[in-house]
Amino acid sequence: MKIPLDYLCVKSGLLCNRCQSLVDSGQVDSFEINVMKILLDLEDTQFKELKDSTYYKAIKVNNLLILLVSSGPSMTIQKWIKVAKVLQEKLGMKVRIIEKTSNIKSSAVQLLSPARVLGVNTVWLPDGSVQYVIRVSRTERRLLPADALVLESALSKIHDTRVKIRVE
Repeated sequence: MKIPLDYLCVKSGLLCNRCQSLVDSGQVDSFEINVMKILLDLEDTQFKELKDSTYYKAIKVNNLLILLVSSGPSMTIQKWIKVAKVLQEKLGMKVRIIEKTSNIKSSAVQLLSPARVLGVNTVWLPDGSVQYVIRVSRTERRLLPADALVLESALSKIHDTRVKIRVE
C-alpha cells in the first residue's frame, strides 16, 4: 500500500526527519501512524490486494474514523468492508473506508450508505463562499452510520468546505 510516510518509519515507530516534519506540520496526524501500521500488517498477512491501493488520509470525528483511499485493480468493495471490520476491532472505533474523489455527492453516497442521498444542493452565501446541502429522506435517518452533525463535520474536513445534511 502506498502511504505518505516511509514504510520503515511506520513499521518501527521511529520517524525520520522527513516523516517527523509531515507530522509536525499537520499533514499527517499522529494517530494515523498506527492506522498505517495496521494497514501494512494487513497487507503482509491477510489482504495482499492492498499492495496496489493508496492511502491518503484518515479523519477522526468523535468515535468515527474515515479513511480516504484509492483502490487498486484487485480490491473490491467487499474486501474493503473486511478491512474496515478488522480496523474496527483493532482500533475500537467505527471505521468507514471511502474512495478519494473531488465529487461531494460521490463522497456523501459512500459515507452515508446505507442511507440514500436524494441530492446535493449548492448554496452561494452572501460572503462569496459556497455551502453544500446534502438531502436525505426522513425515513432513512435511522440508517445513517453516525449522527448527522458528525457526518457533516467529516464531509467538511474531507472537502475543505461547509457541508450540511438536511433530513427532509
